[in-house]
Amino acid sequence: MKSGDHAAIDVPAESSAAVKGKAPLIASQREEKRGLNRGFGIADFLLRLGAIISTIAAAATMGTSDETLPLFTQFFQFEASFDDLPTFLYFVIAMALVGGYLLLSLPFSIVTIVRPIAVAPRLLLFILDTVTLTFATAASGAAAAIVYLAETGNPNTNWLAICDQFEDFCSTVSGAVVASFVTVVVLVVLVILSGFALKRQ
Repeated sequence: MKSGDHAAIDVPAESSAAVKGKAPLIASQREEKRGLNRGFGIADFLLRLGAIISTIAAAATMGTSDETLPLFTQFFQFEASFDDLPTFLYFVIAMALVGGYLLLSLPFSIVTIVRPIAVAPRLLLFILDTVTLTFATAASGAAAAIVYLAETGNPNTNWLAICDQFEDFCSTVSGAVVASFVTVVVLVVLVILSGFALKRQ
């Protein structure tokens, strides 16, 4: 070989048939991703509907909790109502706000179904759902603590259990707290779903 000669390396060109064969594969993977994300979007929408129902039930049940003990005179009565305790009042306001947010979030959830590869609406829902989850958990936990004290009392602080007298009131507020924790569980699932969908974008 002379010094002036250049070594030529033949690189086999990719055939047009191979290129054409990859295109349907990429398109198939893209459609599969779109289909899975659309499934996440449908599940997200249905879960939001369920959370709205449980949130409204929690707020309405707590907001209508009231019981008056029957005594001999109408001028001297014992009454238990949700607005007697600031924690229960906060619970009603918090659940109403959570329900309002979930209702307003439905159009964004629909967008994730129509446009399953859109990142912005899903990221927005992920952030707002996380904030709402924290808010709902705080309200539910605080109300649950008061219900526990009403059921068992606290001898160390001379707090008497009132549920022996106000049975209907306690059962009503207990049902409201259970419904609120259903909302919390659904919000946890929504955050997890959004996280999976964002990871697959």
